[in-house]
Amino acid sequence: MKANCWMGRGHVEVMDVPDPEIMNARDAIVRVTSTAICGSDLHLVDGYIPTVKKGDVLGHEFMGEVVEVGPDVANLRVGDRVVVPFPIACGGCYSCKEGWFSVCENSNPNAGLAEKFLGHSPSGVFGYSHMLGGFAGGQAEYVRVPYADVGPITIEDDLPDDKVLFLSDILPTGYMGAEMCDIKPGHTIAVWGAGPVGLFAVASAYMLGADRVICIDRFDYRLRKAERLGAFPLNYEHADVLEMLREMTGGRGPDACIDAVGMEAHHPAMATYTYDRVKQATRLETDRPFALREAILACRNGGVVSVVGVYGGLLDRFPMGSLMNRSLTLRGGQCHVQRYLQPLLQRIREGQIDPSFVISHHLPLREAPRGFELFKNKKDDCTKVVLTP
Repeated sequence: MKANCWMGRGHVEVMDVPDPEIMNARDAIVRVTSTAICGSDLHLVDGYIPTVKKGDVLGHEFMGEVVEVGPDVANLRVGDRVVVPFPIACGGCYSCKEGWFSVCENSNPNAGLAEKFLGHSPSGVFGYSHMLGGFAGGQAEYVRVPYADVGPITIEDDLPDDKVLFLSDILPTGYMGAEMCDIKPGHTIAVWGAGPVGLFAVASAYMLGADRVICIDRFDYRLRKAERLGAFPLNYEHADVLEMLREMTGGRGPDACIDAVGMEAHHPAMATYTYDRVKQATRLETDRPFALREAILACRNGGVVSVVGVYGGLLDRFPMGSLMNRSLTLRGGQCHVQRYLQPLLQRIREGQIDPSFVISHHLPLREAPRGFELFKNKKDDCTKVVLTP
């Protein structure tokens, strides 16, 4: 079959790889009908996530048709149309029973490797390094889905792929980012990043009752999308973000701040940006936390900083004094997607949100390298690329 593979830093290639096979009684094989390029895929391609090997199949946002099931998978039948969550979860461990599916205790066969980097292991993840299981990803014609009796959700109506594909990751991720803010009537929420996750965080904050949402980015075409959702757009290259947020909130600061940017943030001040880029290049830190630093400093006293932008390891100049002395709450996590599948599918069916608004490009799988180039370099007003095998 054809699959998009990591071939070295900055290099992906669509190539022939072996077809997946049932390896466990709880497996299923899914023929992919739609898959997407995620911002966190760029961290792999840019070389900031360790333990990626040449030839690894990328991609963790995908859906398709079930073509084979293991003998212990009773909830799926051949021919079912499914969306597959990016975290692989067993459903039976302590974490899964608590609803913390992205930190499943059983689904990462390389847990020992993850523990060396992270202290404890999160769940296995499709197409996201050997530290997180070495599972082949969804930018392919077919995928083996472990624990298929727990993860996939069946789509039993005529909702098109574009409306439900993002249940696999970015819609629940943006929603969880807003949910962690404990939004109450009258609250002002600031969102760093107008990429797909940031846009879904904006939409979700309003769905959860926020009075006002401010979205911070530097690309006008992305900010226009945020503005169409009702957010106030703030271009950090043309304004002092901390000063503007204080002014817009009567000096208090936003009630909660969402970091939807993560480890490869940008900063308009060259000296500040260079500091972190040099530390990254010399491996003295792995992440550029400009958005996170700013979110902490901006948030009102006693507020919440919610982190759904992906971080991979170590960062410098973390404002711990601000976090501690001002009674801030810091929350974060890879999304527990399985928890949100049915509630968000219902919101889609009721017309509360149409996730397809983030899509800017449809490409065939064979053009995945071009899709990565468009997405990474923000060419042609690229917001989200959906690939069709």
